[in-house]
Amino acid sequence: MRLLRFIIALSCIAAGVIVGALNPQPVSMDFGFVTLRAALGVSLLVALLAGAVAGGLMLAASVVVPLRRQLRRERARQPTAPATPQPGDS
Repeated sequence: MRLLRFIIALSCIAAGVIVGALNPQPVSMDFGFVTLRAALGVSLLVALLAGAVAGGLMLAASVVVPLRRQLRRERARQPTAPATPQPGDS
């Protein structure tokens, strides 16, 4: 499993380097209060990363947190069962 993760990470880094190398054109982004200048490849990679992070946060907020809250309620609702004596215990 570690090898698979390593291969995926390496391929993502290679894809990022290729995108950055093939898109060296300068672009400027105006946010109203600040203007940023960067290469097009870097801008694309930053936008992709920001989208992935935003999607992960939305998934966590809409699915993971409510499921954890529900699991916590269910565990609190269940009474703990008393220990039952095993055969052979005196």
